[in-house]
Amino acid sequence: MGTSVITGAFGYTGRSIAERLLERGETVRTITNSLNRPNPFGERVKAERLAFDDPDALARSLDGADVLYNTYWVRFNHRLFTFEQAVANTRALFKAAGRAGVGRIVHVSILHADEADDLGYYRGKHALEDALRECGVAHAIVRPGVLFGRFDILVNNIAWTLRHLPIFGVFGDGRYRLRPLHVDDMAELMIAKADERANSVTDAVGPEGFAYRELVETLAEIIGARRRVVSVPPLLGLGVAKLINPVVQDVIITREEIAGLMRGLLDSDQPATGKVRLTEWALERRGELGVKYASEVGRRVQRDVAYVGVR
Repeated sequence: MGTSVITGAFGYTGRSIAERLLERGETVRTITNSLNRPNPFGERVKAERLAFDDPDALARSLDGADVLYNTYWVRFNHRLFTFEQAVANTRALFKAAGRAGVGRIVHVSILHADEADDLGYYRGKHALEDALRECGVAHAIVRPGVLFGRFDILVNNIAWTLRHLPIFGVFGDGRYRLRPLHVDDMAELMIAKADERANSVTDAVGPEGFAYRELVETLAEIIGARRRVVSVPPLLGLGVAKLINPVVQDVIITREEIAGLMRGLLDSDQPATGKVRLTEWALERRGELGVKYASEVGRRVQRDVAYVGVR
């Protein structure tokens, strides 16, 4: 079997990819910004620093890799990380992969990456898709919208809000749609794309589609949190989120995320690439979903702590 390198195998999508590759008998290594985070794989997965600041070391960390699975990115601009830095870092990673002779790159992008350059998240993802096409390495681009599953943030925190606030505000009419994909289905899709030869772009979406209001109401029913779901102006909803941010020590949602959601950028009309249904997953975990808040910033800052949350 081959050798694979994964960015961030101790985290979210990367961990699911590593588990499946190990089951196939592959040699798996990870390059990570969180060398002190507990390694759930022990000696089976060797970890090296994600050395964006040292091109030679970065290339050496990729030596002998048949496939690079790139899950590295940031969700929003923060004093500790920015889209601009993430784009520059990922360009360096692609260049290092070319120097190291990596056979194929499987890269995580976002649905409609080339359709919203006015939004920093999408502009960065678009730029990296172009950079990957230009780097000379065979590749597959996988475009998810919303992921859920073990250590999920978005779905868990919708449930947390339903449990802890008397009302839930949806931005505008809430009719804009999304198709959540289970993180294990995402991992299996990425591995399947690694086994192909042709360059490709694939929308990664689950078997269930929801209007956003419908998703919130469905989760409320599943966890038994009878809450009034009301339409609010986007700016008001953002303002309320900002008031709660200090309480949870996180960034709950950003202006750009609201804009992308309301434009329907988290939806796709392509065939489902996964099998796990969000409703079934949530029903199995209804007693724990949303009980504790899941912090994006906390995961970025506490790099010596294992991911925790709904399994």
